Amino acid sequence: MWKEEDNKLKKSFKFKDFKEAFGFMTEVSEVVNEMDHHPFWTNTYNKVDFELNTHSEGDVVTDKDRKLAAAIDEIFEKGK
Repeated sequence: MWKEEDNKLKKSFKFKDFKEAFGFMTEVSEVVNEMDHHPFWTNTYNKVDFELNTHSEGDVVTDKDRKLAAAIDEIFEKGK
């Protein structure tokens, strides 16, 4: 579940290994380019962390962030 705190939507995803995590990031990158909404994210081995907010709206959570969060969840579920 996405957690809203500090004007950001936050969530971490864990994978079997780095290769799976990187594949997930590659799929997500396609969606963020289509949406023209690029998140702050980090990757350490099998973990990918996201923080979503909309910079053009004053660094707050908007519907654009919620739509991206839903798309990220869909990609994750599809890969299970």
